[in-house]
Amino acid sequence: MDTTASASLASLWDQVSGSQPDPDLWVVIATLIAALAVVVPHNVWRISRNAVTIAHEGGHGLIALLTGRQLTGIRLHSDTSGLTVSRGKPHGLGMILTAAAGYTAPPLLGLGGAALLAVGHITLLLWLATALLVAMLVMIRNAYGALTVVLTGGTFLLVSWLAGPQVQAAFAYAVVWFLLVGGVRPAFELQAKRSRGGAGDSDADQLSRLTHVPAGLWLFLFHAVSLCSLIGGGRWLLEM
Repeated sequence: MDTTASASLASLWDQVSGSQPDPDLWVVIATLIAALAVVVPHNVWRISRNAVTIAHEGGHGLIALLTGRQLTGIRLHSDTSGLTVSRGKPHGLGMILTAAAGYTAPPLLGLGGAALLAVGHITLLLWLATALLVAMLVMIRNAYGALTVVLTGGTFLLVSWLAGPQVQAAFAYAVVWFLLVGGVRPAFELQAKRSRGGAGDSDADQLSRLTHVPAGLWLFLFHAVSLCSLIGGGRWLLEM
């Protein structure tokens, strides 16, 4: 029994950590087009933006934990806004990094995903994403947020367990393209809101108060991270 279990675990680990063949170039292009189709049109973006909010608030939460802050809860709202609450010093490097992690998390996750796909780790990417979503679910503090994370994590789990290699590859590439492309739009939306006098308590404004650096420079950082991630990650995905 122990030998059988050990063999099964070893086989599972080989499957997860091993590399899978790259999909055809047309699949990579098609998933890019699909990502653009759910990011560019405003009506579709109002729904798909929920996934970016998961990554955004997850970024806040992860960095809060890594910098020694106490993460008390995450809320995701139906208007695609979110809130991550942590306890600790209201100033200092930990608070600055936590505040800066939101807008930079989706494109950086996309860049990391592109790096994994570039070396053929499709299954590993899907399992890591599932694990992160399960960990995030523990910290969700409202029903809509829990439903959103459960549906997203369940999709990853079903694809990881039940789908064939070609479907897994197409799904993984679509997710990474979505993070890369979708990670660009929120910073422009924030800039537009601030130009109209709104979003006075945005991440950029909080960072400005924490660091005495103008919010516009933090917006420039958000733009730089998202655009560089899109360019770099896109090159990795398209180099077959």
